[in-house]
Amino acid sequence: MDVKDFLSSRRPAAAPLLGYPGVHLNKSSIKGNVFDAAVQIETLLALDRRFGQDILFTFMDLTAEAHAFGAPVIYREMESPSVAEHILHTREGLEQLENRFSLQDERLQVYIDTVRGLRDSGAPKPIAAYVSGPFTLAGLLMGANDIALNTVLEPEFVSSAVQCAAGAIRSYAGALKKAGADIIVILEPTAVMLSPEMFWDFSGVWTERLIGDLDSFSVLHICGNTEHLIPGMCKTGATALSLDSAVDLPSVAPDIPKETAIIGNIDPVGVMCQKDPGEVRERVLDLRRSMRDYYNFILSTGCDLPPETPAENISAFMEAGKASL
Repeated sequence: MDVKDFLSSRRPAAAPLLGYPGVHLNKSSIKGNVFDAAVQIETLLALDRRFGQDILFTFMDLTAEAHAFGAPVIYREMESPSVAEHILHTREGLEQLENRFSLQDERLQVYIDTVRGLRDSGAPKPIAAYVSGPFTLAGLLMGANDIALNTVLEPEFVSSAVQCAAGAIRSYAGALKKAGADIIVILEPTAVMLSPEMFWDFSGVWTERLIGDLDSFSVLHICGNTEHLIPGMCKTGATALSLDSAVDLPSVAPDIPKETAIIGNIDPVGVMCQKDPGEVRERVLDLRRSMRDYYNFILSTGCDLPPETPAENISAFMEAGKASL
């Protein structure tokens, strides 16, 4: 899919990272959505009916692939899942882990079935599904502190773990694409801690291969201030970069190739949760004005929206996103 397919002659696509706020529309729970595809489909279609966003995103969940490797996960009714225990500590453990990943894992199947159900519903807009990034998944298995230390102390061990993670992600992303996902969003938040050189060695090279194998509309998302990583992010060949609210989009946009979409980046907490609808509207309009010269801009939030995001603020976002300038 070409990035121009997401743009009209009047405005950029308006696509906040919606998922969790939908639980209030159908009185469901986060836990219910990540365990039941039928519930998640109902939630996402309810969001679409209420707000009319230009892209449908599945729920953002960084634990699904880790669960498929056997990592224990904590589930709470109204909080995103989290890995309870790290299971990768040694090279010998990595050898055992490589054969443990299964696409038949119940958590992965929920998202595959959600994508298939959204496609079967006839939703007339792109469907986006998330996968973990290779360094982030390796970090979930190993522990963020341990993987950070091991990039220096045992870089070959980290590279092997990232390679193992990348293989699993490739398999999962392919299944999501086959189920009907138009967009694969690669979540690589743990990579924000890396220098540009380490980013390429421990994330970028594997992400580039994943994107090449997928041959799909791909989005690379890294949380936080990623200005130091943007050249490497572009080098991966991602169709689009999703940049967090810590990044000043107008200042980095000239350095991003015109064929690469720029997605972002209204603050999901400081603006979307904490401001009133009038302030949300003004922030969105200000961002649109500052990016009006970039045809490759897609209006979104800097990261996924918390469940407590007021519905009236999401409406204000969409109204300002679709308004004529």
